Amino acid sequence: MAIRDIVFLPEPVLRRKAHKVTDFGPELQTLIDDMVETMREAPGVGLAAPQVAEPVRVIVVEYSEDDDDEDGASPEKKKPPKLYTLVNPEITRFSDEKVVGTEGCLSVPNILGDVNRSLAVTVKGLNRHGKPVTIKANGWLARIFQHEVDHLEGIIFVDLAEKLWKVEESPGQVIKDNV
Repeated sequence: MAIRDIVFLPEPVLRRKAHKVTDFGPELQTLIDDMVETMREAPGVGLAAPQVAEPVRVIVVEYSEDDDDEDGASPEKKKPPKLYTLVNPEITRFSDEKVVGTEGCLSVPNILGDVNRSLAVTVKGLNRHGKPVTIKANGWLARIFQHEVDHLEGIIFVDLAEKLWKVEESPGQVIKDNV
């Protein structure tokens, strides 16, 4: 496994529609392993192949439902994050209920934005071995899937944001200047 370079806007690969995966051989397996390692190192909760300059329809998401828990579960009761790997994912159902949430992106450093997204989605795709997978996601997990699948269509969260602002690099300080 290796950590790959994450590309940033305006890199053209981020604006192109990614290609469907048809070969589940060693190159794909290496790409997936590298994407997981890159996402964790960044650190992030999701990564799409175009973000590492690979124009193919692959996403990885790692998220713990405890991250949605406002009560802050004690460390011994927290569930470990679940890793999702999806090849050729598509969102087949969007809930009518939408919610605005703050998003950032590893390919758009130091920028956050408020994006209105469906509260729940159903995502279908294939796992890393080509077997069909269906995921029903709610809350932040649904937001992450929508964000990552958008990358495969050449859509970046800044295209959808109602408001954008720069993040000051000093820890804990956010400057809300519209970008």
